[in-house]
Amino acid sequence: MIFTFLTSEVDVKDFFKELQVQRWDDHRYYHHCRINQSLHLLSAMAFVVAYALLFIDPAMAALLAWMVSMTSRQAGHFFFEPLGYDHVNQASNAFKEEIKVGYNLRRKVVLLSAWAFLPLLIFMNPGLWGVLPAHETLPEFLRAVGYAWLYLGAAALLFRTVHLFFLKDVQTGLVWMSKIVSDPFHDIYLYHKAPWQLLRGERFAPEHLQANR
Repeated sequence: MIFTFLTSEVDVKDFFKELQVQRWDDHRYYHHCRINQSLHLLSAMAFVVAYALLFIDPAMAALLAWMVSMTSRQAGHFFFEPLGYDHVNQASNAFKEEIKVGYNLRRKVVLLSAWAFLPLLIFMNPGLWGVLPAHETLPEFLRAVGYAWLYLGAAALLFRTVHLFFLKDVQTGLVWMSKIVSDPFHDIYLYHKAPWQLLRGERFAPEHLQANR
């Protein structure tokens, strides 16, 4: 019944058009720096491995996704991407953060705070009141953390998707969820040359350099 409702709210042609728009906006607004692009490439490759691991060992997949993929991806945004006025797109950082469809920097801080706090909570409360397997050894603790991070990632994805249903519409939420899930493959396609471009001394994409001269 829910699936029927969701599909009835989606036009396939418009869906893929909006997916293209969301991907382009994400790239042009938030990926000027070749270091950021290179870190996204690393993140994407680790995510692809984590996707495969989901079918074998979900806890290890979550550990890989959060400790390698998410840390490298978010480090690129927080530490290397310019946060000043975007001359390429004629937009302030505040404007870009306001119109961000998914998790902007403020929302990411909240999410990453929950991610960092969970291991401490699990250490102090083994089993997390019956939600996770109780641990006695370090490997068991890491697996419990992995499961907790897996649940956190799924919850963050579903929460923002449903949130967008109400903020905008059903299609926007489903498009964003599809974009997030498929981003690792798309990022490999987009940024596979970024490390080489960075080694050649190209810190920023050419259009960003020209706009700031």
